Amino acid sequence: MFAYCADPKALEGLAWLSCYLTSGTHLLFYASFGTVLFLLAVTAPIALLFGFGGALASRSHFAPLRWFGKIYTSMVRGVPDVVFFMFVPIALDQLFEYLRSRVSCDTSVPVRQGNDFIVCEAAKLPRAASPEWVHDSYGMFLAVLAFSIVFGAFAANVLYGAMNAVPRAQLETAEAYGMTRRQVNRRVLIPQMWSYAVPGLSNLWMILIKATPLLFLLGVEDIVYWARELGGSKTSAFTYPHPDWRLYYFLAILVFYLLMTWASERVLSRVRRRLSLGQATMGGETLRKAGA
Repeated sequence: MFAYCADPKALEGLAWLSCYLTSGTHLLFYASFGTVLFLLAVTAPIALLFGFGGALASRSHFAPLRWFGKIYTSMVRGVPDVVFFMFVPIALDQLFEYLRSRVSCDTSVPVRQGNDFIVCEAAKLPRAASPEWVHDSYGMFLAVLAFSIVFGAFAANVLYGAMNAVPRAQLETAEAYGMTRRQVNRRVLIPQMWSYAVPGLSNLWMILIKATPLLFLLGVEDIVYWARELGGSKTSAFTYPHPDWRLYYFLAILVFYLLMTWASERVLSRVRRRLSLGQATMGGETLRKAGA
């Protein structure tokens, strides 16, 4: 990064530290914080969409759809997160490769050969000759799907409870005015449910933030991966030798997550207050009395 970093062995003190902290691997470490933020920004709306669909399915009058919503919510919530995060990327990867093999490979050759899953080179995802960014993007894509499916099930449970918390009298009044079921859902149920759902979704958002280090288990080079790699003891064989500094790297990660949760609490508190205004809920009643 700096001109005087050409010969690291001749550096000492702050000059050595400045070169060490601006090395190429450290730039990847700093970029990995963006990876975590990107995961949160993409996963949160997708998981909310999955949750919304799961909640509506659980309330459906069409029995197979209702069963699907119940099974999705119960099954995913009943499996440990780590197990599901390890299972989903492998299952999806094999599913995608299987579907491609039916188009690009000889279909007479089975993909299951004993305990091995084998497809032809044309069906592999990503291709071996693909650039590194394609492999990284594919890994992130599978990670986003895994997080979205898992947290979508939790969101479905929260939204289902929020929908049931909306006073039935409001829905019956809308029906008495001649609204169809779809109009009742769109104009009454969904707008009203958010004041009940935000507290639960806020907790879910905090859990999602704390779950992002599981990217490390999915093979994504996130902040935990780089903290372990950079913080481990480096001997004189490395460009910047140092003792075991993992404590300091993981302390930096701890501070990062504390700042994330602190900022999230402030934003979500404002959202809860905004949605509680004028609502016949405990939060709304508290605001009404405070303004009286």
